[in-house]
Amino acid sequence: MVRTYTGRKKTENKKIESESSLNVTFAKRRPSVMKKANELSTLCGVQSAVIIFSPNGKSVYSFGDPSPEVLVSGYLEHHSGAQSSQTSEWVEQFQNPQTEILNTQLNSMLARLESEQNITKKLKKIKKENQEKSWYNAPIENLGIEELTVLKNATLEVKKQADQGITEFGGSRG
Repeated sequence: MVRTYTGRKKTENKKIESESSLNVTFAKRRPSVMKKANELSTLCGVQSAVIIFSPNGKSVYSFGDPSPEVLVSGYLEHHSGAQSSQTSEWVEQFQNPQTEILNTQLNSMLARLESEQNITKKLKKIKKENQEKSWYNAPIENLGIEELTVLKNATLEVKKQADQGITEFGGSRG
């Protein structure tokens, strides 16, 4: 029995009418477009920008090397005129709210990071002070004769109490 393979089927380039199929196709293909733009920038050393508006018009996705904002503003500077001013208004319409949201999130995260770093510094300082105060946690080699005597007496007292506890419960010491 001979098998014949048809290979990949070429799809006709036309708008997908079904909304669910359209959303699925968009979700699957969008990352590939971004990846290709990234590869083009990396392999060829060019500056590229991709701005994609979702089919429902609620989301905007962008990629840019170095950044979409820099590339779009550079493009607009080089191409002044009626069409570029219309494009500029269009870009600003979508860019400003998103930029404000991202800046707010960034500022919040930076403040939180600074707060966490301050707490970490304080905890390290307290830990160091406590280690200096509690000589009994220090290595034995670092203890002086007075501290070693106190440590010896404390150890003997613990041993004595342990021995008493064993005899009180009827156990034998081995």
